[in-house]
Amino acid sequence: MFKFFSSTIVLLMGLSLSGIIAVNAETRVTYKSAKSTSSYYQMAVQIAENMKKGSGGDIIVTVEESQGSVQNVMEAAVRNNNYVFTTPPVLVKLAQAGKVMFKGKSNPKFNEIRALFPIPSLTMHFVMSKDSGVSKFSDLKGKTILLGKGSFGAKEGAKYLKLFGLKDKVKLANVELNNAVPAIKNRQIDGFVTAGSYPAPNVLEAAAGVGVSLISLSDAQVKKTKRTRLVIPAGTYPGINQDTVTTSLPVIAYTITSMNDETAYQLTKTYWEQISSMGKAFPWWNGVSAKMLTNVYGKIHAGALRYYDEAGITVPAANR
Repeated sequence: MFKFFSSTIVLLMGLSLSGIIAVNAETRVTYKSAKSTSSYYQMAVQIAENMKKGSGGDIIVTVEESQGSVQNVMEAAVRNNNYVFTTPPVLVKLAQAGKVMFKGKSNPKFNEIRALFPIPSLTMHFVMSKDSGVSKFSDLKGKTILLGKGSFGAKEGAKYLKLFGLKDKVKLANVELNNAVPAIKNRQIDGFVTAGSYPAPNVLEAAAGVGVSLISLSDAQVKKTKRTRLVIPAGTYPGINQDTVTTSLPVIAYTITSMNDETAYQLTKTYWEQISSMGKAFPWWNGVSAKMLTNVYGKIHAGALRYYDEAGITVPAANR
């Protein structure tokens, strides 16, 4: 009888220990993204699914909705361990310097922010109907353009019109951006401005429905915008058979130094191993490459660096 109970206790202890080991083997990560209605939230969900798949269930990513990149950066000061968030790198720079929206909100923990990997950039699209005859910015005079309101694309589009001498020479449509495709189909507008990772769903819809062209920027114009140059490859959109030079706002997945090196290594390794299969299902991942590490501001996490060094991927000296 005693032997039976002793064996049972040993067995139960063994099962309990196995359960603890199984739990400990699972790495849980919080991924702070964007509003649930945005393409960046969709990307976060895709990353979460592919992290689980690529790691055989060892990495479980929980996606959290966010009101924007500023909130994501602010939370880096109060989060611990496995916190990943997305932001344009310029906001990390401003946070560490305590400038603009971070003025009076400085925190030494902002200096503990570390980069992991790039995700699709916010890409400017100046979309024109084929019938408009517009192929360059100077052709926009007298045309009706939809900028939208409040978004990065709307602000950036207005900035470019001013930079290129078109302020007050273009009619601005009083229509919400989500009505851009019906408006261009019904010829209420000649074109619209949108920012998002390419291929952008609204541009694909417009291209398939009415036929569109994209305005390409000269290198001098790109330089004037002070944004990052990006090329949308020919064939990305139906009927656009040449490369389009435009501008972008890079977006990077960051974490903090309290994430251990092994977790950062596995996250980064799994991300790059899965990006090809993500691109087959969701084409916006095809625009991401290791060359985009040049867009990183600040240091790359030591665990991520280990992966890049093993993979022979060049990392700028300033980010080491």
